[in-house]
Amino acid sequence: MTVVDAIILGIVQGLTEFLPISSSGHIELGSALLKIPTKNNLLFSVVVHGATCLSTIVVFRKDLGLLLKDLFQLKKDATDYTFNLIISAVPVAIIGLAYDKEIEGFFNGEILLVGFMLLITGLFLAMTYYAPQRTGKVTLGRSLLIGLSQTVAILPGISRSGATISTALLLGVEKEKAARFSFLMVIIPIMGGSVLKLLDFFKNPEMAEGISQQVLVFGFLSAFISGLVACKWMISIIKKGKLIYFAFYCFVVGSIAILMSL
Repeated sequence: MTVVDAIILGIVQGLTEFLPISSSGHIELGSALLKIPTKNNLLFSVVVHGATCLSTIVVFRKDLGLLLKDLFQLKKDATDYTFNLIISAVPVAIIGLAYDKEIEGFFNGEILLVGFMLLITGLFLAMTYYAPQRTGKVTLGRSLLIGLSQTVAILPGISRSGATISTALLLGVEKEKAARFSFLMVIIPIMGGSVLKLLDFFKNPEMAEGISQQVLVFGFLSAFISGLVACKWMISIIKKGKLIYFAFYCFVVGSIAILMSL
């Protein structure tokens, strides 16, 4: 992987982590188009995911600051919200730990799978167009269902933000609250997953074979900067109810990916 490849894939990761079009699917498509082998890209993936996690923290720093302040003061709203965030991470944590090797097997450059999963993402997003506008909040039951939808996004081509935001909207959660919860809930699994992958790396340093420090640095910076832009942009998009446009995008790109693989 070259520095140019790292910048391109970093931008792709940053944009598609927050836009509901699947970061994992686009990384797979981008790697295939750039002819980058996927087997040794695990460390790079950890780095760019960490970058987008950091961009989430930066964008929502005031929200997180207030949440932590209220949490230390044991305010009920803060403790309930934090508990809901933790509950939302439980399903993906269980699946991730139990089927880690099987999940890694999906990330082998299988463009046909990515194409079909993008079509499913498009269907998720299209359904929100017909969902009645409501003003509900994230409850314990809703957080668990949103968390379950996040487990489906383990598959490359299923958008995490698309699945979680769509589920929240279909459950009657108000748009801005759905976006805020979706972006904050990813912090726990990304940080947890990154720690586990880094531990694997320390045990098996050959995972970084063919990836230089420059590649990691430029990949991180490009993912972080593009993630900042995409996160703020996505919040505005959700408020305006324009997810349907991304549904059309997923249908088109998914169809192209399927045709490319045949």
